[in-house]
Amino acid sequence: MDTSSKENIQLFCKSSMQPVGRPSLTTEYSSSKEKQQCCGELKVFLGALSFVYFAKALAEGYLKSTITQIERRFDIPSSLVGVIDGSFEIGNLLVITFVSYFGAKLHRPKIIGTGCLIMGVGTLLIAMPQFFMQQYRYEKYSPFSNSTLSISPCLLESDNQLPISIIEKSQSKRSDGCVQTVAIIGPIFGFLLGSLCAKLYVDIGFVNLDHITITPKDPQWVGAWWLGYLIAGIVSLLAAVPFWCLPKSLPRPRSREDSNSSSEKSKFIMDDRTDYQTPHGEKSKIMEMARDFLPSLKNIFGNPLYLLYLCASTVQFNSLFGMVTYKPKYIEQQYGQSASKANFVIGLINIPAVALGIFSGGIVMKKFRISLYGAAKLYLGSSVLGYLLFLSLFALGCENSDVAGLTISYQGTKPVSYHERALFSDCNSRCKCSETKWEPVCGDNGITYASACLAGCQTSTRNGQTMMFYNCTCVGIAASKSGNSSGVMGRCQKDNGCPKMFLYFLVISVITSYTLSLGGIPGYILLLRCIKPQLKSFALGIYTLAIRVLAGIPAPVYFGILIDTSCLKWGFKRCGSRGSCRLYDSNAFRHIYLGLTVMLGTVSIFLSIAVLFTLKKNCVSKHRSFRTKREGTMVSTTIRKENCTTGDHLLQPNYWPGKETQL
Repeated sequence: MDTSSKENIQLFCKSSMQPVGRPSLTTEYSSSKEKQQCCGELKVFLGALSFVYFAKALAEGYLKSTITQIERRFDIPSSLVGVIDGSFEIGNLLVITFVSYFGAKLHRPKIIGTGCLIMGVGTLLIAMPQFFMQQYRYEKYSPFSNSTLSISPCLLESDNQLPISIIEKSQSKRSDGCVQTVAIIGPIFGFLLGSLCAKLYVDIGFVNLDHITITPKDPQWVGAWWLGYLIAGIVSLLAAVPFWCLPKSLPRPRSREDSNSSSEKSKFIMDDRTDYQTPHGEKSKIMEMARDFLPSLKNIFGNPLYLLYLCASTVQFNSLFGMVTYKPKYIEQQYGQSASKANFVIGLINIPAVALGIFSGGIVMKKFRISLYGAAKLYLGSSVLGYLLFLSLFALGCENSDVAGLTISYQGTKPVSYHERALFSDCNSRCKCSETKWEPVCGDNGITYASACLAGCQTSTRNGQTMMFYNCTCVGIAASKSGNSSGVMGRCQKDNGCPKMFLYFLVISVITSYTLSLGGIPGYILLLRCIKPQLKSFALGIYTLAIRVLAGIPAPVYFGILIDTSCLKWGFKRCGSRGSCRLYDSNAFRHIYLGLTVMLGTVSIFLSIAVLFTLKKNCVSKHRSFRTKREGTMVSTTIRKENCTTGDHLLQPNYWPGKETQL
């Protein structure tokens, strides 16, 4: 067993007294048996803890993948979806600091198990609205046969005919990094699960899918967003089971009592035990620990290096949380991809790049034995390079879709003033159309119309899930053709250059994710080394709390509010209130989404530079102090040596004056 594996075992082992003198055969046998038992229980603990990390990361990753689905299902704006996403972190606000401080001294396995139960129940509750609300409704022009039955989407003023619509119901080195590895795998499965559920209709199992007239590519499609929460909740509940069977701590093998290990982890656990346990091994009182709470808090925030790093990380995570939350939405709106494909590429490409970056950063730190100052430079360098690469995404956007009355005129000319979003024109003036409906139709001319009525279509037929419209007056005008033209239900695809831009976006996004992740391990090492060993658990709790409260909660909210300002066409609920956005201005969306990310990243870089200078100043100060002490020690040592030499000469029996000269 190597040193790293043995140090891992020490994390959950008690100290025990070693008998003085040579151990007997019985003692050696008992020690070997204890060691095997400790290893077995430690493996169970590591396996269970890895499963917990997987369950938590699965739920968080899946939540990010369902943002657009929830927005469409409940017809809410991005700002409110951001509140829902941020509320995922609110539970940590009240407990994380106290759990990090008191939990390290109490029954850890049971505390973890209780947290898993709460997390599982909470995840299941997220899916509950699906079972208490009405089934998803969407309006479509849908004849009741698959033949050539014709209806008129355009209701003329002289007609009394109503448009036909239906409402569908819709211990070794392998164990040294296994927990963090599984924590990265969790979001991968979360986004892949989101991709799978996005292909399934929201009311699957409750309606006859043969009657559904829309496909996953349709802008009104809503996937089975609730299904993944049921799966993630059950996984979290299962993860809690092993912790109720584990002891409070594991017996430490006696063979390790005299180990001279001095790793970060062993010092961490030994210092923690020394400070908070009584000499007789009695349990610490809650009140005694509470007395040290405020002094410990003051000590942590009195550390300028820790405080600067905390600020830099908080700003950077604001940037990253906002970017990740709305990345599926950005891919959908900017490049015209479906929700299923957006989640798939993020889960299969982006997140593995993050995992590889974190792993590479750890390898670099270990192989080259980089110092604390070098870790700070690596952390800063990865951030600078990552955000410089991120700037190139500004040039990899797609132009707005050609939507009549919103981004292009009915005659096909550009641009259209966004202050005059007139959806009505002479070609549809005789039709009684609603400007609030969003039932896009793609004309033969490549222009999208907000509805078949606004396209001036006179007749329609359905063949399976395909709805065709004919005699569309507005389509014929924009196409510069005589007579009428036709269209098909759904939005037109982006121009031919957009798929290529999407490919470039994926490549740059992967490289950027990898580069930014390189600084993960160096930054974590910097965090651990800048605080006292006995305060590490508490400081990590404060750090996690700050990241979740100051970044995880507000970032999705204000990102969503700013993204909503780029909306060109809002949907309206049946009660008349504003719903979710149907169409965004691609250029404005891109500049807001990318610009806000880069701006926050730039602020984080300046704070990281301050961390580097502070660390350098402290290192120079300590080096000078060390040199001064060393020089003083050397001078005193020299004097002592001279005195000792003189004394020795005088004490030598064969010494006489002039001996050295004669020799």
